[in-house]
Amino acid sequence: MPVPGRPRSGARPGGFGLTAVLALLLALFAAPTPASAASLTQVTGFGTNPGNLQMYAYVPDGLPAGAPLVVAMHGCTQSAPDYHAHSGWAKYADLYGFAVVYPHTSSANNANSCFNWFQSSDHSRGQGEALSVKQMVDHAIGRYGSDRSRVFVTGLSAGGAMTAAMLAAYPDVFAGGSIASGIPAGCATGVANAYTCMYNATPRTPKQWGDAVRSASGGWTGPWPRVAVWHGTSDTTVVPANATQSRDQWTDVWGLSQTPSSTASLPGNTTQAVYTDARGVPAVTTFTVSGMGHGTAVDPGSGTQQCGTAGAYYLDTICSSYYTALFWGLDGGSAGPGVPGALPAPTGLTAGQVTESGVTLSWNAVAGAASYEIHRGGSRVGTVTGTSYTDSGLSPGTAYTYTVAAVDSAGTAGARSAAVTATTTGGDGGFEPRCHTASNYAHVQAGRARHSGGYAYANGSGQNMGLYNIFHGHTLEETSPGHFVISDSGCPS
Repeated sequence: MPVPGRPRSGARPGGFGLTAVLALLLALFAAPTPASAASLTQVTGFGTNPGNLQMYAYVPDGLPAGAPLVVAMHGCTQSAPDYHAHSGWAKYADLYGFAVVYPHTSSANNANSCFNWFQSSDHSRGQGEALSVKQMVDHAIGRYGSDRSRVFVTGLSAGGAMTAAMLAAYPDVFAGGSIASGIPAGCATGVANAYTCMYNATPRTPKQWGDAVRSASGGWTGPWPRVAVWHGTSDTTVVPANATQSRDQWTDVWGLSQTPSSTASLPGNTTQAVYTDARGVPAVTTFTVSGMGHGTAVDPGSGTQQCGTAGAYYLDTICSSYYTALFWGLDGGSAGPGVPGALPAPTGLTAGQVTESGVTLSWNAVAGAASYEIHRGGSRVGTVTGTSYTDSGLSPGTAYTYTVAAVDSAGTAGARSAAVTATTTGGDGGFEPRCHTASNYAHVQAGRARHSGGYAYANGSGQNMGLYNIFHGHTLEETSPGHFVISDSGCPS
């Protein structure tokens, strides 16, 4: 994608006759016609617009008040209509119920139609393009009745860098963000060092990156936005070191370690690393797409987890909009990204005695816990008041994955612990691959998959299997103990 151009100068975007009466009355009493499908619409008069941007919006028909709002910013040489048509956000706006605002810039602002993420006059709070985007948010909230506490921002490349800038400048506005092939906030102060940020690893500590956010926010002390970072390992336009620096920036802002709490393998050769807060809720997550170049990750298709259209800077790998929507909690499973109750996740989960048919678990006590839920493969298999549990009736020579959550006196479960996997003894003395065809619900109950946010994920591979119910199913091949892959097209075993 072209690099930032220098901004150009320019203005900163102001009596019926009887026959007609009868026709009007007939129209009023005629049978109603179906409402037209939602479409992308340009919105004017959204504010003083000091950044000379245009506002486009996509609002699903019948969207109720109190729905979330997503702001999606295109990359260089792209446009708001182009990003709407290819990125996949419209699909999930319809599916999950939220409005999307697409800020649009042009060559009047930047020779390559990039957002001016590298200019302090455009990325600072209360100025330029940043203020124009903020005004779009305020206008959308007033016009569509959007939930002010659930406003999110995402963008690609220059739009991704501008996303980082918006999160830093307005953490009081955005509940979460997603930076795709972008650059950490505060990296550049002009055109010259914008290139340095794009092509090189800028030598700063996590604290220095975090300080850039804290200083940009005007003294904000939290809560902070929950941030996803997307990047391809073969990106030569914005080098992958920027993803690491964005991770360093936001984990430091949250006061977290740069060591992930957990990792998972996703479709499209994607690795997800999750950094959880004190409650065990994901605060920062990175999605690293192996072999992908510079662009938005899409996965054309009709499946729930598929989206977008492949093309220039829309790369057929994985639907980033879908996984970002899940991270933000837009799928309706909660008011946030899998927000549990207030109790923290139990620590020290250990699989002790293991037999042919049972596994004994133990963990550290959580202050305020009235009981504990034990989950095998994502499904609850028991509840105890102590800090140990024996799972029985298991199959010999089989791997099982467990997590534990503390439950308060009101019956609300807190965050789940880190997972532990135990393999029962016995069996035939050697593993042989095997296949299982069943509904997603049955797979989860049998310990071959787990469920999260209403969807089932194959154990081991982490592949998304679709909705967690009896109406959706797959053939899973167990390629190694406890590791399952989708094999619908033919199972070698």
